Formats: sequence, C-alpha cells, structure tokens
Amino acid sequence: MTLKSYHTLDVQGKRVLIRVDFNVPVKDGKILDDTRLRAALPTVRDVQARGGKVILLTHFGRPKGRDPLFSTAFLQPTLEEIFEGSVLFAPDGVSPSSVATTQHLQDGEILLVENLRFHAGEEKNDPAFAKELALLGDVYINDSFSISHRAHASVQGITKHLPSAAGACLLQEVEAVAKALTHPKLPVAALVAGSKISTKLALLENLLPKVDFLILGGGIANTFLRAQGYPIGSSLVEEDMIHTAQQILEKAPLQDCRIVLPRDAVVAKTLDGGNPHTTTLDPITPAEKIFDIGPQTVTLIQEILDTCQTIVWNGPMGVFEVAPFHEGTAKLAQHVGSLTQKGQVFSIAGGGETVAAITSAGAAPLFSYLSLAGGAFLEYLEGKTLPGVAALKA
Repeated sequence: MTLKSYHTLDVQGKRVLIRVDFNVPVKDGKILDDTRLRAALPTVRDVQARGGKVILLTHFGRPKGRDPLFSTAFLQPTLEEIFEGSVLFAPDGVSPSSVATTQHLQDGEILLVENLRFHAGEEKNDPAFAKELALLGDVYINDSFSISHRAHASVQGITKHLPSAAGACLLQEVEAVAKALTHPKLPVAALVAGSKISTKLALLENLLPKVDFLILGGGIANTFLRAQGYPIGSSLVEEDMIHTAQQILEKAPLQDCRIVLPRDAVVAKTLDGGNPHTTTLDPITPAEKIFDIGPQTVTLIQEILDTCQTIVWNGPMGVFEVAPFHEGTAKLAQHVGSLTQKGQVFSIAGGGETVAAITSAGAAPLFSYLSLAGGAFLEYLEGKTLPGVAALKA
C-alpha cells in the first residue's frame, strides 16, 4: 500500500497537527523509556525546517474523563530537552482557547496539546469532535503506527477535514512490514510465541502461505506439542485449541510451510525455584512446567535461520523476565542480530514483550527494525486493514 508522504504537504507558515504516541512508561513521575518521544524527531524537524508550526497530539493512559493524574504536562520538560528548544502547552486540550493559541504560534514553534482522551469524542471517533479537533491546524500528519489500528477521531476522523499524510515513523514501519511479508527476500522465517493460540490464531493463519518456516514457542508451542501427543506436564496449554492446532499442522505442508516446534525444554515445578533443568520432551513429569526452549531447540532454530533472508518475530520463546528462562530467547535474539549485521537477513520484530526481551539480550541495535507498536503491529501481521493507515492511502 502506497501512503501519502508528509514531504508532499505544503507546511510553510501553516499549523501542522502531528499525531504522535507519547504514551510512555512512567514510574513515580519519571519517564522510564523516552524512545517514543525521540521517534517524533525526524518529522518534527522536517516541519520546522520547512517553516511549519508544530502542534503535537497524543493520548496518555486510559483516563475516565479529565483527570490530572493523566495530564500530559509532565512531558513538557523532557520534550524540550529532546527538541532542544521551548515546547508550549495547551492545558485546555481541544477547545476554542487552544485554537486561539495555535493561531499565535510562530513558524517553527512547538505546542503540545493536553491528553486527547480527556475528550469522550476521541475514542468514539465522534464526527463533531473530529471537526473541532481539525480547527487546531491547517494540515495533518499521522506519525504513529502504534495507534493506527484504532478508529479514533485523531487517527481516522480528522483526515476527512484536513489535507493529511503519513509521517516518517509511520512510513518507515509500513515499509518495514511490507519488506518482510509483502515482497520479502526468500526464504522467510517467522518466530511466533505467546501464551495462547486463540490470541494469535489470525496471525498464524495469515503467515502460513507467506513464510517458509513458522517457528513456535511459549504456550502456543505447548498446545501444538499436546496436539502431537507429547507430555507437557503442568505447562500452560489451551485444551480447547488442540483441534485447531492439529488443523494448522495438517494445513502447513499444503502451503509449503514447515512448522518448527521445540525438541527439548527448560522445565521446573515453579518459576521461583523448583530445580530448573533441561530435558527432552518425553520425560517431562506431570508436576513440571515448560518455561523456555532448550539448547537443542536453540541450535535447530539457529540452523534454520542461517538459511533465511527474512525474519519476522513476535513473542519471546520463554519467560524471559526470570533467569534462567531467558536464555533461549536471548541466544536467538543475538543470533538474529548477528545475521542482520552480516547482511544475511532483514529482521523485524514487534510487540512490547518481544522488544523488551531483545533489548535485555543486548540485541536491539542489531535488528533491521524494531516496531514500537503492540496491537497495531500484530493486526498488520494478521493482514488486517488499519484505519489510520487506510485513511492515508495515496
């Protein structure tokens, strides 16, 4: 899909609304990770360089109406450091007073508008609110893939009222996913893990005809192993999805896709102890649980990845937050990173836990692309049309 690019918009002397995702992790009032804030830099800098007035639109958290605990005012000082200049704040959000503030902005100035979710019309995609929101600017840029799966007023509705285009971040992400699944270099491997098949069934079915290897881990792999008759002890499994797993296993060869499941595992009775040890699948006892893939499986997957040119990853292979159950994911992350740096593969990974696991393994800078999106990344991989992306189709 070709999107309208922000480079095509005339921004000279105009108020440019930029929808960003500044829903950053915060603890005790401190921002734990400012990656999403820094991601806005390319588009903001471009608009400033071309004489535009920058108006940043974001949500933060899930407030029930106007709630000071969810005000975006705390972002102001950090944004001023990142943008190396003054960032003004519109505390009234979408309102006549904020419209007046935008009309007095100088070229190159930056204004942050209060939390969009203080307004009920935002998440309802209310046409009247979208029209009111549009009064804040002259043109609109969506610069966040991570919110583009939501048909909200600041994502979809506003595009009916203003000249609209995709920003640098959104364009980069759509291009990266297309490079991995729409026109990839073959062979393609997809690593998919998570607790439940039911949450990723659409993803699995969409990937089958598009990838050469579908490598499964986590609770998803457990259900597939149970479907093949392996004992998995007390491990997480979806009993009601066993038949579905069997159907996918039967369908895969017909679509020239090889499903790869664990050959061994790291098991224990509990996460916080219980003598964790590596075992092949057959001896797993009823009291034991699978918490990670084993070294044989790691080697098998590495050998498969060595033959590929494109790698897509969603979901850690084990309980990466707890040692020693992080090792399988960490070793694979480092291996994918190494292959990427050697120029052998194009690698893309997404989802909050996935990126956190790859980052903790020290491999984040080595991947071709890491998605900041969670739900949007998953829905796009599932083949779904994202409202925010569709609204910007060229």
